[in-house]
Amino acid sequence: MKQYITTSILFSLPLISLISAQPSFPGAPDQAPIGGLGLLAAAGGVMALKKLYDKHKK
Repeated sequence: MKQYITTSILFSLPLISLISAQPSFPGAPDQAPIGGLGLLAAAGGVMALKKLYDKHKK
């Protein structure tokens, strides 16, 4: 019985390291800033106001 316990412990120790060596999930990717988004929105607003002004002028 003692030999069975010793043998099972010796065979299970390497398996424990294989089981605990699970890969981790990758982290979230770095987000790239969109620099010109504010300028694009401002230009769109100016164009909308110009169209509204031109439509109102006619």
